[in-house]
Amino acid sequence: MKYYVNVHAAQGGDGSKEKPFGRIQEAAKRAVHGDEVIVAPGIYREAVSPVNGGREDARIVYRSEVELAAVITGAESVENWECYEGTVWKARVSNKVFEEYNPYTTLVYGDWFDATMAAHTGDVYLNGKSMYEVTEFDKVLHPEKSKTSWDPEFSIYTWYTVQDEKEDETVLYANFQGKNPNKENVEISARKNCFYPEKEGVGYITLSGFTVRQAATQWAPPTAYQEGMVGPHWSKGWIIEDCEIYEAKCSGISLGKYLQPENDNKWSKWKYKDGTQTERECICQAQREGWSKEKIGSHIVRRCDIHDCGQTGIVGHLGGVFSVIEDNKIHHINNKQNLRGAEIGGIKMHATIDVIIRRNRFYNCTRGLWLDWQAQGTRVTGNLFFDNCLPKEYNHTDGNDIGEDIFVEISHGPTLIDHNVLLSDCALKLATQGVALVHNLIAGSFTAVGHGVLNGTLTKPSPRYTPYHVPHRTEIAGFMTILHGDMRFYNNIFIQKETRPALKQMMDAMKDDEWSDGNLIVGTIPYEEYPSLEEYQKQFEGYCGMGSMPSDRYYNTLPVWSEGNVYFNGAKPMTKEKAFVDETNKVSICVEETAEGFLLKTNLYDYMPEMQNKVITTDVLGVAFEPEQRFEYPDGSAIVFNEDYYGKAHGEMPIAGPFAEPDMLEV
Repeated sequence: MKYYVNVHAAQGGDGSKEKPFGRIQEAAKRAVHGDEVIVAPGIYREAVSPVNGGREDARIVYRSEVELAAVITGAESVENWECYEGTVWKARVSNKVFEEYNPYTTLVYGDWFDATMAAHTGDVYLNGKSMYEVTEFDKVLHPEKSKTSWDPEFSIYTWYTVQDEKEDETVLYANFQGKNPNKENVEISARKNCFYPEKEGVGYITLSGFTVRQAATQWAPPTAYQEGMVGPHWSKGWIIEDCEIYEAKCSGISLGKYLQPENDNKWSKWKYKDGTQTERECICQAQREGWSKEKIGSHIVRRCDIHDCGQTGIVGHLGGVFSVIEDNKIHHINNKQNLRGAEIGGIKMHATIDVIIRRNRFYNCTRGLWLDWQAQGTRVTGNLFFDNCLPKEYNHTDGNDIGEDIFVEISHGPTLIDHNVLLSDCALKLATQGVALVHNLIAGSFTAVGHGVLNGTLTKPSPRYTPYHVPHRTEIAGFMTILHGDMRFYNNIFIQKETRPALKQMMDAMKDDEWSDGNLIVGTIPYEEYPSLEEYQKQFEGYCGMGSMPSDRYYNTLPVWSEGNVYFNGAKPMTKEKAFVDETNKVSICVEETAEGFLLKTNLYDYMPEMQNKVITTDVLGVAFEPEQRFEYPDGSAIVFNEDYYGKAHGEMPIAGPFAEPDMLEV
């Protein structure tokens, strides 16, 4: 059955084409498996909560009749502004507008949130763009450019809020810098979700072609209920496609964790167990309460434009397993820098078991992609990353995180990163093990090699033990700390870019930090002291098991493999690695944005050597040490890396890097 919705329709519609509903929620109450909800162009100021789920063979489809023309927003217009002083205006909003959830009395809060300011979950928007909240009224009257924002020119558009309890009103003050808010489009966020079921288990829904914007979402750490502006809320089989999703206070899309009432932000509330321990407990509890391949995950997020969210474009813990995230643009995430903490990125996901992240473009994010814990069977392939590491000199200031294209944190793997273009100054943060990098173009450094796995104690040992799983399942197979190593580097291109002085100064200050090592040298050189397989195996020669003399052999670093890589501009391989190092030519590389997309401009292929590289396969890569799992497809079949970034054949002796046939490259 088809239901029709049109915000301009007369009241009393029955959902037919002739008499459409006026609100999407009216259709969401009725739609069942096999139904389609077709939404006409217009602005829908509502929080849509699908009541029923579909089936794998009969989905419920919500479709914008004209792509991106149906807008679901968590915001309400404010048109009663009065000039207060100079360029500052004042408005009063009845708290009845907010019903049970007032974003202007609710603070951003949760585990791993660094509350450097008392930020509310609400925002004020000028022509669709969120302004900057301040905590002192004087900073509305006399705003100063933010030293940490990636958009300092707009940071002087500030707002401040107080409650008038007697009148039960939210009072807003905003500096519009000479604009008249009653002649501009000024909105405030009033709802915490836009398209999100209130109950769990509402599966097999498709959301197609909508613009979704401006929700007052809460901070979403892995140890809490993770809500987003859009999301499946602990279910299976959603498709989110062809949407523009932007201006969530915290997270745009959540593929994340359900509510565990007794273990929700427990670290912040109870304090006597650290966050790592409470996270382990969350995982084990979820296992007992039905977290499985049969019930949870297997979502698809594709062809969406996700941008200008405060915490993440996509967030998830446990709930995103077995999903595919493909062909999206994910950009300008956390650029205001008003929210800080350890859960920020274009994508920030824990437990990406058998998740495929392919053909996306990550740019202008404080961190591109963060795979934290249990990146087991995860594949990151054919993506473009650039400008995710303080790309402008004004970003290089105290208070800004340095960031990188990809951060893999305390996972046992196997994590596969292949055929990507990584152009930020810091390409990969690798506080982890069990990763294979194959056929990538890498113009940034590796950081945190051998670091970032302890829990911040002063004198006590505090390794972060993390789970690994039965291959291609959620069931926990064991827990172990990170030994480091167990890394593979095959057929990659490494290009050392010129080091910017401001970035070098910041990285030098971090060289002794446990969470980083301040490295800006591109190449595999951070693994210089790691053993080869033969060196590792020698530790066990003559070993007879129980009764042998005490030894560190079970806790030493794991071996590293490296072959077929090419190095330019001073990028450095490990000395034991057989590699091609060009010490003569100067390679330039950059991304240029065009009307059609992005163009990779480089002279790299003027100097590429002819090498007898072998085709890399699952058999070549072997198994990740701790889970004893191969680098393979989610169905357990072997991978042959014989197709490039575009899907073209590599040939029997492939050249290094992601491209089989170099040319002016659209990426």
